[in-house]
Amino acid sequence: MPAGHEPHAPKAASTAGGFPVFDRARQRRAQARAAAGYDTHAFLPREIAGRMAERLDYVTISPSRVLDLGCGSGADLAMLQARYPAATVIGIDACPEMLMAGRSPQDASLTTRLARFSKGLLGKSSTGAAFRAAASAEALPLPSRSLGLVWSNLMLADLADPRPAIAETARVLEVGGLWMFATLGPDTLRELRAAGVAAGAPALTHPFIDMHDLGDLLVHAGFADPVMDMEALTLTYADLGALLAELKGLGSTCALAGRRRGLTTASHWRELEAAYRHLPDGRLPATVEVVYGHAWKAERKTADDGRAIVRFMERPAGGSLK
Repeated sequence: MPAGHEPHAPKAASTAGGFPVFDRARQRRAQARAAAGYDTHAFLPREIAGRMAERLDYVTISPSRVLDLGCGSGADLAMLQARYPAATVIGIDACPEMLMAGRSPQDASLTTRLARFSKGLLGKSSTGAAFRAAASAEALPLPSRSLGLVWSNLMLADLADPRPAIAETARVLEVGGLWMFATLGPDTLRELRAAGVAAGAPALTHPFIDMHDLGDLLVHAGFADPVMDMEALTLTYADLGALLAELKGLGSTCALAGRRRGLTTASHWRELEAAYRHLPDGRLPATVEVVYGHAWKAERKTADDGRAIVRFMERPAGGSLK
């Protein structure tokens, strides 16, 4: 749930193609520092995973290979393996520290498994196995059309520009394969954002993509009939410090490029606390707009250069096409 508490306005709105620009190095440092204690703060990702799984109950698929893209410490891998026991389940995350933090005594062969994975050994001998690897969602070390299901729990929320990851997901899914995902919508942390504006610190949260715009990106990438819905969850905290501590524990600090660096002074902190809307019981609300979606990989109709793809079928000998 990307946010932070930079008290100063950004120097300028850095954008690329209409999307914000993130300081990726800062973002990854924050995630690496949070890795060891991540699971103690991960109530929201676990709650969202359960709600995603309920939606998956209505889909009948039997994938031979499943990818948890942005798997973090790997909490969803056991559920996916139990749901699809005959499948090879792969966990990929951009943060190696997160992957290592999720190791258990049963992961003694993790290094060997990563080596086998990196060589592309995803054949029948891997059936029912589980692999983990560190890789970017924008450059997956997987063959094209090699997966039947991609599961992404909040991975998209960490990306400034989701288009490369969407394109890669479309590439590695087989035709008819399913992408099941959850991400965050624009109303996420709206109370913190409003308090920041009132206190003269507007760059407190990342912008999140609207689900209608996300649907357009999915169709453009070759997904058929994406289905999305949204729900607003409200979490409450004893004070501002507790909210920001949880965000830090999740590795979710504001990584907007162009922001002004600087420590939060006591006066800035008081202004932010005073501006934050309190509930009648004194607690602080934090809205989380959760966007759930699924989409099927469609057969491509155009090549990368825009030319139409025309497929020809051989006429059966002695007969005609029906």
